[in-house]
Order: sequence, then C-alpha cells, then structure tokens
Amino acid sequence: MIGYLTGKIISKKPTQIILDVNGVGYIINITISTFESLPDDGEQIVSLHTYLSVREDALILFGFSTLSEKEMFKLLISVNGVGPKSAQSILSGIQIDELHEALRNNDLSRLVAIPGIGKKSGERLIIELRDKVEKLSDSFELAPDSNYAIKKDAVLALTQLGYNQKVADKTVRNILDKVENPSLEILLKNSLALLNK
Repeated sequence: MIGYLTGKIISKKPTQIILDVNGVGYIINITISTFESLPDDGEQIVSLHTYLSVREDALILFGFSTLSEKEMFKLLISVNGVGPKSAQSILSGIQIDELHEALRNNDLSRLVAIPGIGKKSGERLIIELRDKVEKLSDSFELAPDSNYAIKKDAVLALTQLGYNQKVADKTVRNILDKVENPSLEILLKNSLALLNK
C-alpha cells in the first residue's frame, strides 16, 4: 500500500497532479483544497498523504495535503454508495472542518449544497458518519469552528442574493481569516465589497 509520497510536481490540474518520485511519475487524484495548498512553482518538493484505491481494472492513487483530510476521505468511502471519486468530489465542494461541523450538527441543508449530494445521500452521510467524526475530532484535534453559525448564515444570505455557493463560501472564509469576532453585518458587508470589486 502506498501511504505517503514525496516528490516534484511535473503537471498540476485542480483534480490531478503527476508527481515525480525518484524518476517515476505517479498520477495522483487530489481535492480542490489540496490543489490550493500546493506551491505554484513546480520545482518545489511536496509531500502528500496517499490512499490507493484497488479495483479489478485499475489502481488509482488519491492524495491529500493533510492526514485529517485523508482520514475524512476514508470515512466517506466507508459509507454505502460513496466511492473514491465521489469522496474526492465531496471534499472538493466543502472544507474539511465545515464538513465535520455539518455532520456533527446534522446540518442536512449544508450537505445537500455540495455538488453531487442529494437529500438521501446527505441523510446517509449524517446517519453513518455522525459518531465517527467525533472520533476523528479526538484523533486530529479538529477544533470546533466557533464561527460556524455566522459563516453558515452569511453564505446562505449571499446565495439568496444570487451568488454561487462555492464563491460565497470562499469569500466568507477570506473575510473570517482577516476579521476577528465579526458580526453577521460586518461579514456580509465585507463579503459584498470583495465580490463586487
């Protein structure tokens, strides 16, 4: 089993990279959050936690910038009907800490906002993973997000104004990184200013 790889990025796309490890090029499927954490300069050495999916007709590698993202991926594929590609897509549509909070808080509306997740799939994820994410939290000290409720309200308000869910989510996160203890009003005002630049 290949659990970890270190090498140089030969090519990079939002969902896949080729990593040169001692002259061998590994094709690795990645999430959007892992893609965003990778350096722009291909000459830099990077390390990824990996998961090898074994099928009858293929061996497929998935890579993650953090161990907690890999563990969440493994939890997702343990759910009936969720394969590795679906898990990759889910983790590309939501940040791991937000997915963690949504599962813990039975937040079905947040789960169905992820592209490719319907009501039944969202309910299945909550039922099967609610207790398991508590253990993941203990293992990796995924701190509860104190801004979870306010962030959720801000993203909801922006989507109701017609902004794309992913764009709204990313914008709100950017503001939260810069402003300490924001009110919903400040969060929305700053997000709208950023979106309307």
